[in-house]
Amino acid sequence: MRTKSLKKNKINVITLGCSKNVYDSEVLMGQLRASGKDVTHEAPAHEEGNIIVINTCGFIDNAKEESVNMILEYVDKKDQGLVDKVFVTGCLSERYKPDLQKEIPDVDQYFGTTELPLLLKALGADYKHELLGERLTTTPKNYAYLKIAEGCDRPCSFCAIPLMRGKHVSQPIEKLVKEAEGLAKNGVKELILIAQDLTYYGLDLYKKRNLAQLLENLVKVEGIEWIRLHYAFPSGFPMDVLDLMNREPKICNYIDIPLQHISDNVLKSMRRGTTYEKTTKLLKEFRERVPGMAIRTTLIVGYPGETEEDFQILKNWVEEMRFERLGCFTYSHEENTHAYLLEDDVPADVKQQRANEIMEIQSQISWELNQEKIGKTFRCIIDRKEGNHFVGRTEFDSPDVDNEVLIDASVMYLKTGEFVNITITDATEFDLYGLPTDRPHN
Repeated sequence: MRTKSLKKNKINVITLGCSKNVYDSEVLMGQLRASGKDVTHEAPAHEEGNIIVINTCGFIDNAKEESVNMILEYVDKKDQGLVDKVFVTGCLSERYKPDLQKEIPDVDQYFGTTELPLLLKALGADYKHELLGERLTTTPKNYAYLKIAEGCDRPCSFCAIPLMRGKHVSQPIEKLVKEAEGLAKNGVKELILIAQDLTYYGLDLYKKRNLAQLLENLVKVEGIEWIRLHYAFPSGFPMDVLDLMNREPKICNYIDIPLQHISDNVLKSMRRGTTYEKTTKLLKEFRERVPGMAIRTTLIVGYPGETEEDFQILKNWVEEMRFERLGCFTYSHEENTHAYLLEDDVPADVKQQRANEIMEIQSQISWELNQEKIGKTFRCIIDRKEGNHFVGRTEFDSPDVDNEVLIDASVMYLKTGEFVNITITDATEFDLYGLPTDRPHN
């Protein structure tokens, strides 16, 4: 019989997947801390506690595999008596609970994405409604994610998110402002607005796309200096947001707008509700209305039926549009999605080859755009110190996915969370090097 570990009750939360999951883990930990629980996030093995909560991702094959491997690793630790309990929550658990219960029965309990009160109860804590918006942030203290809506109403053929996250539900403006004020009091200076779809914000609550109104309110929060927009959808984009972005210095001239593809054949099959012409026009308007704006996008290659011609259209368009930031995924055939009915007919090696070709083009574009920054000065926020460098970002860069600005730590001392004017002295494809212009150097 398995021996019980000798560790005192300490809950270690492990987060896999996207920023929406990071946010959910932070809310969970805020609730646990309020109930007097000893809680930690991704602690090293010797400090990790005896109760494990794994917040899983179920988006694409690689993410699912990573989540399953993490569950198996902790079930094994449970068998060895290194931990006492393993709980699983998040998207994978929402989507595959019956299968997981059958395949990995040693997990104590599985919870879906909307079952936070039940998970808290299993952990011996109460769900406190009055804690709305309060959470234990896991990001560096200077930035935090602000989830403005949950779920998605879009019918994209390849996407399983509506199965895992449900219908679109916007959070009221007052609640989000209150949450932002709480974050600012704790030293947060940059808010990263996230949702499955920012473009849709407010339609359910206010009967209109209301992202601009929300931003008008958030820019008034004292202490917040940057507001960044992640995950907008190209069809029905509220154009009043662009005028506000151009006018309001607190709103970063940056948008993350996953476009997925550009060939009309593929867009139609993907059920994206847009075309080559409409998307290209939208991006041109972005750049006209907000000069110098950084656009980040993600693409999918190897979608069912994607021909060599479709791929060439995509390649030529990537070269033409010169995105500041771009990521590329290979298509993942997800059961219960509309595209699952199609034949997954692009071989895996072709998918990978296509992704590599796109990233090669982007790497060159990124290098050229970064070379143009040499000699220019940018306001940067300092995120952390790593090795011999302080690591910062410009307003055109989001944490974890975009360029970083590296400043030689032997030259001078910088504080995490402060804004500094940095003159760029050198650049590679994905990193900038610079020195502060407004401080004496060692």
